[in-house]
Amino acid sequence: MPKQFDLLIFDWDGTLMDSAGVIVDSIQRACADIGLPTPTEHASRQIIGLGLVQALQALVPDLPADDYPRLVERYRHHYLGRDAAIPLFPGVVDGIRALHASGFQLAVATGKSHAGLSRALDASGLRPWFCATRCADQTHSKPHPAMVLELIAELGADPARTLVIGDTSHDLLMAANAGVASLGVTYGAHEAASLHPHAPAALLDSFDAVYAWLDANA
Repeated sequence: MPKQFDLLIFDWDGTLMDSAGVIVDSIQRACADIGLPTPTEHASRQIIGLGLVQALQALVPDLPADDYPRLVERYRHHYLGRDAAIPLFPGVVDGIRALHASGFQLAVATGKSHAGLSRALDASGLRPWFCATRCADQTHSKPHPAMVLELIAELGADPARTLVIGDTSHDLLMAANAGVASLGVTYGAHEAASLHPHAPAALLDSFDAVYAWLDANA
């Protein structure tokens, strides 16, 4: 079967890296540190994928503006102490290498900061396989289409031959807003019910299943 896609744009947290649990715990600890009620796991998971400041504003909308920097600092304190030890999902290393070897251009679009993604790329060993990245502190946060559109422009890609792969509704809505196809994964932050409305090409329950789908269909 002829290849449908040339550019595969992956989300990072919850799609390639098994970080949702650490993110939720760091959010909850940060809120407790500044005397806020502890948000539920469900509420905390819903804002994963957004840029950090946008995520915390969505989670705690009534917090005075002057207090967000303190909340951000406490979140980073709890998250950065553990981020180097967060594992990739099973199958990611071999799958990403194989997709690169098959001729796909691979990119990352993430709510992480540029510095945070840089640390993760180095710690995971995946940096050599990705040709471009966009982070929330470089452009508009998801679900705005800017990350996708900027990656397409940088790489000279065709939107009709671009596929976004992600675990949250923010990822899939970003893809829809950019006019490109998407693939949803159900092993990350958001449940399948949150992903269905955005019409992904498929919903898959492991990275091995993602690789198999891409190998057969992309």
